[in-house]
Amino acid sequence: MNNQILIVDDETDIVNLLKDYFEINGYKVLTARSGGEALRKVVYNPDIILLDINMPEIDGLEVCTRIRDFVSCPIIFLTAQVGESDKINGFRVGGDDYIVKPFSIDELGARVEAHLRRERRQSVKTQTRFSDDLVIDYSSRLVYCKGCPISFAKKEFGIIELLSMNIGQVFDKDHIYEKVWGLDHEGDSIVVAEHIRRIRSKFNEVSDHIYISTVWGVGYKWVG
Repeated sequence: MNNQILIVDDETDIVNLLKDYFEINGYKVLTARSGGEALRKVVYNPDIILLDINMPEIDGLEVCTRIRDFVSCPIIFLTAQVGESDKINGFRVGGDDYIVKPFSIDELGARVEAHLRRERRQSVKTQTRFSDDLVIDYSSRLVYCKGCPISFAKKEFGIIELLSMNIGQVFDKDHIYEKVWGLDHEGDSIVVAEHIRRIRSKFNEVSDHIYISTVWGVGYKWVG
């Protein structure tokens, strides 16, 4: 079955370019030219979303904020903004990746393929881990603490999965980025650090226990 991609951008030329490219490469393509239209198209359950940040009325960050708790597929932001704060804002609302305009369409295609490969690999996990008050169900991609579910975005759970299945092993940011994002180039430390911050914040809301430890100058490890 072909993967379905939702392309959201208010620039018609970009939408048409991406639509033609992904259709030629075997994707089923949905398009939206505004944030409001994107919210309506999400009902078709795309496998991945390309989401422009700078749109009038409802921008990409707001679209992501509204759908993230209900849509688990990867979301890649398309943006002309490259500042560190812009990246962090995108990851904080649940984005999984970003690509800067003007971009190489082949690089974008490779990133989309990498995210989808990672999704397929994650779908075969069947193990469950129990640790004191914490339960990690890898098959359902759910985390419970003291019986209460904790909501994690796709890449947040991917980090939890990687670290918790390798207790005590230290992973640097580049390794985490490569394993979780599935991209074969140097990782982005901002991406990983922000996702770790979000994971810790969610754990802190329900428990005083430290699950992810920082090994200064090296990386992170799961201490369970």
